[in-house]
Amino acid sequence: MTDCIFCKIVAGDIPANKVYEDEEFLAFHDIAPKADTHVLVIPRRHIVNLNDLGEDDGVLMGKLMLTIPHIAATQNLTGYRTITNTGAEGGQEVFHLHFHILGGRALPGF
Repeated sequence: MTDCIFCKIVAGDIPANKVYEDEEFLAFHDIAPKADTHVLVIPRRHIVNLNDLGEDDGVLMGKLMLTIPHIAATQNLTGYRTITNTGAEGGQEVFHLHFHILGGRALPGF
């Protein structure tokens, strides 16, 4: 997608403070952190949000769930919050599937 900021980061057109990358995922620090550590994890392939996933995305999402703890460990997080927002009504602002890893100190509850 040419107008997606995260696709532009994946393509290298926009710089990011990367903390992890492999063939399927990229992780980088959020530019407007909401916690001491705030990392975004995205699939390289453009997927709008959870509602855009198909049955063939099961393996990819399983790998993502296994990759998030590894990324958190590289940031020295032993406890952290993982969030994804789905749709405008769910608070999604960038319409490329992404998970937030937030940590660094005790986070308030809901």
